[in-house]
Amino acid sequence: MVEQRHELGLRKAAVLNAVVEEYVRSGEPVGSETIADSSGLGVSSATIRNEMAALEELGFLTHPHTSAGRIPTDLGYRHYVDTQPHGARLRDAQRRAIAGYFAEAITDIEEVLKGSVQLLSRLTQYAGLAVPPGAAEEPLVRLELIDMGPTVMVLAIGQHGRVDKRVIDRPDDVDVDLLRSLEERLQPLRGLTYVEAQARLLKLAAEASTADHDLLLHVAETLRTATQGEGAAHVVVGGVSNLTDETQTWRHQTLRRLFETLEREQEMLQVLQDVAADHEDVWVTIGAEHPTTGEWEASIVTAPFRAGEATVGTIGVVGPTRMDYLSAMASVRAVAKRLSEIAVEHEG
Repeated sequence: MVEQRHELGLRKAAVLNAVVEEYVRSGEPVGSETIADSSGLGVSSATIRNEMAALEELGFLTHPHTSAGRIPTDLGYRHYVDTQPHGARLRDAQRRAIAGYFAEAITDIEEVLKGSVQLLSRLTQYAGLAVPPGAAEEPLVRLELIDMGPTVMVLAIGQHGRVDKRVIDRPDDVDVDLLRSLEERLQPLRGLTYVEAQARLLKLAAEASTADHDLLLHVAETLRTATQGEGAAHVVVGGVSNLTDETQTWRHQTLRRLFETLEREQEMLQVLQDVAADHEDVWVTIGAEHPTTGEWEASIVTAPFRAGEATVGTIGVVGPTRMDYLSAMASVRAVAKRLSEIAVEHEG
């Protein structure tokens, strides 16, 4: 990622901020007269024009060949994001929407995340993204066999709120007493990780009677699927249709590449792992700061959610570099905070 930083004088920084905010608002290249009329800087349009020319030479602004106005570069957006006060305020409507969603959120963290990315998409009008907690190293807090008459449900719940279920046909030779006895044998597996518990189950199955053997294998398969099958590390995506509204910002070819990557889950997962690595708060990746977002001409705003000191997942949005960064950052930060509270509740 790009780590280059420039110190700008107060007036250049104010002009740059005004250009970014006006371009985000209008989507049109910004002229000096517009900044002079709307920014309240108290200087002439000629002075602003000189400052914009200097900012272009420094690489913060550029201008399309067909327009005299200027637009921010990735470096211009980066300076804008880095010089804004942390903890930008949510709008009242955003705050109410977040509070309302989490007041009704169900406890399965995967389902909460599906709703969270849709919530972020509605709040920001970009696409929401999330990486759920990985199951492999997550300790189990519940592992149960639930009698459902002709079927049996295997229920596994992880420490950070992960819920995995599997319904199987009940073997003819398994009565209520045997099912209860078998469930008691599962209780010592609580506290083990999914991977550790799976290994222990396979060992128990090898030593068990025929009826016990089959059920223990079903329990082991439930945990295996959570760590290696459809439940393995993946990305939850929501609100992709919002990005089609940005065709004035993105070239069709660029937008197509973004959609293709969103469909290739492992590639999208790698991008999120790259841009979110080692950041403790909201982080913004702008355009060419990452090779893939550079191809998309896009920005990603991400934040981790935690249980105590442990990072258990990532939440964020992807949109054009002409993004309302302050609103996106405030929304992502607020949703990540609520997700962290849920993760902590499950630890308790």
